[in-house]
Amino acid sequence: MESTISTGKAAKLLGVSVKTLQRWEREGRLIPVARTDSNRRLYTETQIREFIGLRQANHAPTKLVAYCRVSSAAQKPDLANQRKVLEEFVVAKGLAGVEFIEEVGGGLNFRRKRFLALMDEIGRREVRMLILAHRDRLTRFGFEWFEHYAQTHGCEVLVLNQERLSPEQEMVQDLMTIVRCFSSRLYGLRNYRKKLDEALKQDANDVKKAQQCN
Repeated sequence: MESTISTGKAAKLLGVSVKTLQRWEREGRLIPVARTDSNRRLYTETQIREFIGLRQANHAPTKLVAYCRVSSAAQKPDLANQRKVLEEFVVAKGLAGVEFIEEVGGGLNFRRKRFLALMDEIGRREVRMLILAHRDRLTRFGFEWFEHYAQTHGCEVLVLNQERLSPEQEMVQDLMTIVRCFSSRLYGLRNYRKKLDEALKQDANDVKKAQQCN
């Protein structure tokens, strides 16, 4: 007989909380194979693997998305150019029902409204394919992580790699953003160090005064 695993380990394998497993049992979706003398739920790894396969089959991604982005409103002509290229590609490949997303926002800003909504859809396994004119249209840095995130949620990332659709001006703007960010941090550290030195000097003076009084 196959050995059993605890609720905690089963939840970890499924990527959900223990409370979710409890709810699934109440709903009849995933019933424990046994219980311990203290009434703790027990599962088998085979049972969990089969359930994962069933969930993936029932939640197969279907949506096709083409994402376009520029950093500022002044670059909207580039946005239109991106969309035109992607539309031509979609037609040439015979892809139907593609949803086009256009967004204005910096490539270093991970709080872009439509970008976050897209990530949420991918996380819910709703997107089957994400099409980009260039990898930095999604994010200026860390593309490999986002690509991994998409692939682990059943989403293929297709990059046309059109260099002409990645304006040099945007790269300069992003580099300036990085410089400003680190400059402000260094300034903050200098202020912190100055205040720390002042506090230490004050403590030393207080100790000296106390010694003189004694």
